Amino acid sequence: MQADILIVGAGPTGLALALWLTKLGVTPRIIDKTAEPGTTSRALAVQARTLELYRQLDLSDAVIARGHKVPAVNLWARGERATRLSFETIGGTLTPYAFLEIFPQDEHERLLVARLEQLGARVERRTELTGFEETGDGVLAHLRTPDGKAESCRFAYIAGCDGARSTVRHVLGTGFGGGTYRQLFYVADLEASGPPVNGELHIDLDESDFLGVFPLAREGHARLVGTVRDERADRADSLQFADVSGRAIEHLKIEVKAVNWFSTYHVHHRVADNFRKGRAFLLGDAAHVHSPAGGQGMNTGIGDAINLAWKLASVLAGSAPARLLDSYEAERIGFARQLVATTDRMFSFASAEGRLADIVRTRIAPAVMARAVAFGAVRRFMFRTVSQTAINYRNGPLSRGKAGGVQGGDRLPWAPADGRDNFATLAETGWQVHVYGASRPELRAWCAEHAVPLHTLDWRPEHRTAGLARDALYLLRPDTYVALADPAGSPDALARYAAEQGIRLAPSGTGGPAPG
Repeated sequence: MQADILIVGAGPTGLALALWLTKLGVTPRIIDKTAEPGTTSRALAVQARTLELYRQLDLSDAVIARGHKVPAVNLWARGERATRLSFETIGGTLTPYAFLEIFPQDEHERLLVARLEQLGARVERRTELTGFEETGDGVLAHLRTPDGKAESCRFAYIAGCDGARSTVRHVLGTGFGGGTYRQLFYVADLEASGPPVNGELHIDLDESDFLGVFPLAREGHARLVGTVRDERADRADSLQFADVSGRAIEHLKIEVKAVNWFSTYHVHHRVADNFRKGRAFLLGDAAHVHSPAGGQGMNTGIGDAINLAWKLASVLAGSAPARLLDSYEAERIGFARQLVATTDRMFSFASAEGRLADIVRTRIAPAVMARAVAFGAVRRFMFRTVSQTAINYRNGPLSRGKAGGVQGGDRLPWAPADGRDNFATLAETGWQVHVYGASRPELRAWCAEHAVPLHTLDWRPEHRTAGLARDALYLLRPDTYVALADPAGSPDALARYAAEQGIRLAPSGTGGPAPG
């Protein structure tokens, strides 16, 4: 067995999985059939939850430094700006990353590849998976190497991060139900000027074709993402920017100086029937694809990778039973289904045809939106949904208990107080315990005996506002979600959880007692 895990596909999902596994001491082999990373990309948005999780690899600051912070989104209707929503206003109390980060996928991939190489691993290019079969205690994968030769290798597990046309999914034979939007999507990178080229996100609600203007890091550069649905949609191969530029120029008053890149593509909305079969897993676009509305796709794939990485590492290290891997599909497939349904509804609204739909989109929706965001609860709901900070695993097999407003499976609320950021310890990649207030002496003794990091933060009003309970115990998983919330702060609750799950909470190699 040359490596523990074969990762098929070196997009952001596969690279994130390889990085987390390597960080956790697992040896992955990552292959990609392309000769080099992509030089163009459609994915742009890095959401707040991804930036929070990137702190574990010291990646957040690098992404922010190389990309562009988007402070607000603007809705346009009938050639005028109808509403401006500030991300800081709607998310400033929820996350340290209360903005939308624009970081094109090709640049994103180059950063991840460089970090992977710093850790001593590399992507094997022009290497293709041709098939595989499970052998009971592993997977026998068949590869085609750059020189065209066939190679067969054994691995403990295989991860399909190989996109919508996934070979791994095809071999598994799992369904990929859904459909294809009739509209043709286009992207165009521009050098331009005008009101929408101001570093913010702009969405035009005028016609039944979607149109968004996304800022890029270089001043005076922007990316248009739009759709066409009339006879132009039938000539994808010959469509030019001149065929679709009129609306952006007329409605949004954009002056185009140069078109650096233009491309068209069709979008699917599909979810695989299974995210796991035996020793094979599906992640990212291999498991789910949907419209680009909301900038969710790449972030969801990275979330898949982080969810799976620590579980694979725990099982391979002998710190958890193999059944822990069942929780990957249990936790991620429900969110994927909900996401596909939600983005489908959003896109259907933005592209609905007819006089009534035009009135709702251009007159009613902007007015309702402007009034709705006056309410704090509405602002928080909107931001948490788009930023993916609302994702939780409350009904998952690893989630237990409730303390205050926080349940097992929730993302730990961000609650900085007195200059101390309660997210600071989340750069760790193992299990840890948080207590807000006073931790019981027996809890401190249990954590010391079992080599589980315990972080006790002085109780402050900000903690109550965030939904945390005083003196309660919050056991955090390696992916920083709450596994157990115990209002009594009792070490017995920790012991029961570890025994029930069969998980060793101590870091690998510390020699802490076994579960139970």
